[in-house]
Amino acid sequence: MKKTTILNPFFLLFIIICSLLISACSPNNVKTDDSLKKYFEEKNVTGTFGLYDNGSGQFTIYNLSRFKDSAYLPASTFKIVNTLIGLETGKIVNEQMVIPWDGVVRVFPGGDTAKSWNKDLTMEQAFKASAVPYYQEVARRIGRENMQHWLDTLNYGSKKITTKIDTFWLDNSLKITPDEEMGLVKKLYFGQLPFQKRSQDIVKKVMLQEDNANYKLSYKSGWGFRENGNALGWIVGWIEENRHPYFFVLNVEGAHDLNLGTLRLDILKAILKQNGFLEGKR
Repeated sequence: MKKTTILNPFFLLFIIICSLLISACSPNNVKTDDSLKKYFEEKNVTGTFGLYDNGSGQFTIYNLSRFKDSAYLPASTFKIVNTLIGLETGKIVNEQMVIPWDGVVRVFPGGDTAKSWNKDLTMEQAFKASAVPYYQEVARRIGRENMQHWLDTLNYGSKKITTKIDTFWLDNSLKITPDEEMGLVKKLYFGQLPFQKRSQDIVKKVMLQEDNANYKLSYKSGWGFRENGNALGWIVGWIEENRHPYFFVLNVEGAHDLNLGTLRLDILKAILKQNGFLEGKR
């Protein structure tokens, strides 16, 4: 008599999950776009760019190996996490919390006086101006032990604080890949990070940089220097058109004295425009 067997339902579920995971990681959902190289070359930088269409599950990526395999200091993109931890631990009360200026006159890498930093700032003002001193004070108030706990909980990049508590995201102690940066902002958008909803909602609010009839553009930029002295720039976030989110990460690298101020946003918007964004046509 032919033996009849019935598969354990948990085993069936395991097979289904595995097949879904395999298809999710399939090369079929990644399109490499070398045409984007021109935007980097025009600005005399190298780098990578990734765009994720949440609706279709499709990635568009330039320089795939740099996107997924190379890690860099997060620079001021770490303000996303620093803010979340500050809110969660009560070290930041809300986006209107003021930290007084310490009286030290600071300058930007290009030599211009950092007028947007050298004054009393609210958290929202400090976030949008990317004011390093404000967030250094937040990090000191959080403390090394709490900070390490949250880096471990988030599995954030290399999770390393090998230098000072108020510089580790700026001095190549902590590193993260562009792919990991995208994963972070995607989870933030959907409220999937291990923080209270209020904390995530406040950070999403302060990340909104442009809001018009065609789109909403939310991001955090970063500017730092690698061990070899090269300037490194980031813009990470999302663009919404017709209530649909697309997540992006831009990572650029160039000469030490290169002014990354507007350069990063110029590249980002050129790439977004090539992909049909910014004009209300999506």
